[in-house]
Amino acid sequence: MTGEPVTVGADALESVHAFALGLPEAWEDHPWDGHPVAKVGKKIFVFFGSPSQPSLSVKLPESAEAARTLACCEPTGYGLGRWGWVSVTLSAPDCPDVEVLLDWAEESYRAIAPKKLIALLDRD
Repeated sequence: MTGEPVTVGADALESVHAFALGLPEAWEDHPWDGHPVAKVGKKIFVFFGSPSQPSLSVKLPESAEAARTLACCEPTGYGLGRWGWVSVTLSAPDCPDVEVLLDWAEESYRAIAPKKLIALLDRD
C-alpha cells in the first residue's frame, strides 16, 4: 500500500489494514487488480480502498444502522448493503476516528470468522 500519494484518510486506512491483518488467521488477498481485501479462511471481512482514495467496506451486523447515519458511510454496492455491509469514505469530514474504524474491522471479522478464531480474540 505504498507508492501512491498520501491523502487525508490514508493513515486511517493503513492503521485499519495493519490491525485487520493482525487478527487470528487473517490474510491479504487481491481478487481484483489493485484492490486488496482482508480475509479469514476464504471469506472477505474488509474491502480496502487505495491510499489515493481511502475507503473501506466492512460487515456491521450490529453497528450498520448507526454507521449509516454518518455522511461518510453508505450501504455497500452490489447488494452487499442489505446484508449489513457499509462502505466508509475515510477522507470525509465526519469520518469517525481510527479507534471506531478498528472496532468496525473487528466487528466485521467476528461476523465472518469461525467461532474457534473468535474464541482466540476473547481469550486475550
